[in-house]
Amino acid sequence: MNGTAGLRIVCTTLVAALSVLCVAWELWLAPLRPGGSTLVLKAVPLVLVLPALWRGRVRAYQWWSMLILLYACEGLVRGLSDATATSRLLGWVEAGLATAAFGSILAYVRATRASLR
Repeated sequence: MNGTAGLRIVCTTLVAALSVLCVAWELWLAPLRPGGSTLVLKAVPLVLVLPALWRGRVRAYQWWSMLILLYACEGLVRGLSDATATSRLLGWVEAGLATAAFGSILAYVRATRASLR
C-alpha cells in the first residue's frame, strides 16, 4: 500500500466517523429537540461524498477541503455554546474529526500532486 492509499483510507474513515457522529448526535445522544432533530440532515453530504473519496477522486478532495471546514466551525460553535455538557463534548469531537479530516484531505491532495510530477 503506497502513501496515497493510506491517506485515502484515513480520510474516508474520518469522514465516515463524522457522518456517524452527526446522525447519532442529532437522533439519540443529544438532539436539539426530544425525539430527534432535522439537523441530522447535515450528515447527508458526508454520506454522499464517501464513494468519491474512497475512489480517490482528487476533485472531491479539493471540494471537501473547503466544505469540511463548515463541520469544524459548527463543532467549535456548539462546543463553546451548547447548553448541555454532552452536546458540548460532541461539538468538540465533531471539531476534532473535521480538523483531522481536513488535514488528511490536504495531505492526500499534496501527495497526489507530488506523484504526478
